[in-house]
Amino acid sequence: MNLLEVNNLHTYFDTDAGVIKAVDGVSFSVKAGRTLGIVGESGSGKSVTAMSVIRLLDYPGKIMSGEVLYQGEDLVKVSEARMRSMRGNDISVIFQEPMTSLNPVFKIKKQLNEAIILHQNVSKDEATKISLKMLEAVKLEDPKALIEKYPHQLSGGMRQRVMIAMALACEPSILIADEPTTALDVIIQADILQLMNDLKKDFNTSIIFISHDLGVVSQMADDVIVMINGKVVEQAPIRKLFENPIHPYTRTLISAFLRTDIDTDIDNLQVLDNYEKENEKFDFKNFKELRQADKDWIEIDTDHFVSVNLK
Repeated sequence: MNLLEVNNLHTYFDTDAGVIKAVDGVSFSVKAGRTLGIVGESGSGKSVTAMSVIRLLDYPGKIMSGEVLYQGEDLVKVSEARMRSMRGNDISVIFQEPMTSLNPVFKIKKQLNEAIILHQNVSKDEATKISLKMLEAVKLEDPKALIEKYPHQLSGGMRQRVMIAMALACEPSILIADEPTTALDVIIQADILQLMNDLKKDFNTSIIFISHDLGVVSQMADDVIVMINGKVVEQAPIRKLFENPIHPYTRTLISAFLRTDIDTDIDNLQVLDNYEKENEKFDFKNFKELRQADKDWIEIDTDHFVSVNLK
């Protein structure tokens, strides 16, 4: 069952330099209990896509058209009051850098309790109980002592666990994780990824996992969409994408990773500049003849779609 459906979403930024089409006709769905990976280079539109879903766009960003259907309700059209009530309760977010998300002048207790009281309308004592329970759920030691600390007294990994606890405190149906491990070292990164996978099962939460790192996405996602220039160029279950990447950009993105399972050197790496050359080899003309009328997609295999557009 699709918990979230995004249909032909367009989000533009009207700047002095012209209109930037950050999200240009993006469509995808998130199934209940599954993780959707959104992968692409910096500037591909993946984060703006996610922020469009919950309408948290920086000025002058604006949703121009499209649908964001959450359990059948179009979030593009609901009132701001309704949207505020859904953020946290139904759809929650973890950002890349927890130190910029947590207020440095308030203790963890105040910040966790504030979020819980805002969305659940409970007393301070009840909010504290929920906060302690969530800190325990994210496997932080001695929650009673930790809750009295300030963000700067915690390590980066601990701060990110606090953010995960805050995001899941209201038991949302969808968790948006925007590059949640990029600012962490690789060992802590692995712990956080495992924690998120465990919590997904414990809380029966769907995840939208945003990353530029296909290696990380391969560990987290059930399904994946590949973005470039504000467009989705390929979408598939994660295994099918790695076994049979079709679009030139997807193939180049995958081949840009260093292979550690073979005896090679750095010259093995492809750079994304080769993308234009790959486009020249790809027979888009035949693909366009196969597509359905008025659609820019063809289905390669079950649930595996590729754009017939070059970019």
